[in-house]
Amino acid sequence: MQTPENDTQHSKHLAEISPFKGKTGIRRLMNAFGYSLQGFTAAFKHEDAFRQEVFLALVLIPLALYLGENRVEQALMIASVLLVLIVELLNSAIEAAVDHTSIERHPLAKQAKDIGSAAVFIALIIVAVVWGLMLLG
Repeated sequence: MQTPENDTQHSKHLAEISPFKGKTGIRRLMNAFGYSLQGFTAAFKHEDAFRQEVFLALVLIPLALYLGENRVEQALMIASVLLVLIVELLNSAIEAAVDHTSIERHPLAKQAKDIGSAAVFIALIIVAVVWGLMLLG
C-alpha cells in the first residue's frame, strides 16, 4: 500500500537519479502539460514539415467531421491525421537527439533519421488509405 512516507521516499530516490524526476500528483501533471506545450511550440517553430502537417490537420479535421458518414468514420479519419502529427513529433525528437549527439556525418545517424522519415511516410500512407476507403469505398 502506498503511503505518504513511501511517496516521499520514492520522490527523493527519483530526485537523486535526475533533477527532473520526483514530482508527483498535480504538480507532475502541470509540469507534464507545460513540457508538452513547450515541445509542441518548439516543433512548430523549428520544423517545417510539422508546421505543414499542422496546417493540413486544420483543414482535414473539420473536413472529416463534415464528410464522415458516422462517428466511427469521423474518428478514423481524424485519428489518421493526428497519427501523422505524433509520428512527425517523434521523428523530430530523433533528429534533434542525433544532431545533439554529433553533427558529423555518420552512417548510424543517417540510418536513425531515415528510419524516422520512413515512419512519417507510413503514417501519411495510412491517411491516404483511410481517407480513400472512407470517401471512395
